[in-house]
Amino acid sequence: MAGSPSGGKGWLSRRSRSFARIGRALTTFVPMLGDVLKGRYRPVPWRAIGCMAAAVVYLLSPLDLIPDVFLFLGLADDALIVGWLLSRVDRYLAPYHAWREGREE
Repeated sequence: MAGSPSGGKGWLSRRSRSFARIGRALTTFVPMLGDVLKGRYRPVPWRAIGCMAAAVVYLLSPLDLIPDVFLFLGLADDALIVGWLLSRVDRYLAPYHAWREGREE
């Protein structure tokens, strides 16, 4: 049944995991960049850097897939694309997360 509680929990669970990944990407990227620039962390996660750069450029660019004049849809496409890019950043930073946890022990 479409309105069953278990279907709602699965959707909510997936969304909360997505938001957690986005938050982790945002809070981890700057410290990772510092570790890379200071030479403490290698190899350089170029894919993470590229996805973060693409997210920033997309947010700042006046060009959008759906123009922001269509208020809700324009903002929704920004959120979806940037959210997807940030989830990729988090995925590409997985080795950095492991390295950082090993360092803190």
